[in-house]
Amino acid sequence: MDWVTGLPPGCDRSYNSFLVIFDRFIKTPIVLPSHKDNMAMNTALQIWNREVSWTEIFRTIISDRDPKFIPALWKTLHQLFVTKLSFSTAYHPQTDGLDGRIIQNLDDMVRRLCAYGLELKDCDGLIH
Repeated sequence: MDWVTGLPPGCDRSYNSFLVIFDRFIKTPIVLPSHKDNMAMNTALQIWNREVSWTEIFRTIISDRDPKFIPALWKTLHQLFVTKLSFSTAYHPQTDGLDGRIIQNLDDMVRRLCAYGLELKDCDGLIH
């Protein structure tokens, strides 16, 4: 799970980043338009409302030590979701090598779509 931030100004005005969740079971990225300054509660609710409503709850979530994943609230939500929260070292190929390559490709794709004036919320079908 990681964020791509710093999208160009031509992108959707309501979103300035996107959250990528990589499902290792089906090897598919889940892309959620987001805000760079979302707090842990907003991110957890976005994941719950978007993904958990139609899929199983994640058993393990691996993330680098992003400040959004460290707060006690986020750890409490993992206890409620009954998931294991595992931290990795940023840019560590053994834990996030495939994720990193996919995120690079998604970042490039979204930036190109934004250059054409498309909005993130309208690109859901194109990104998946």
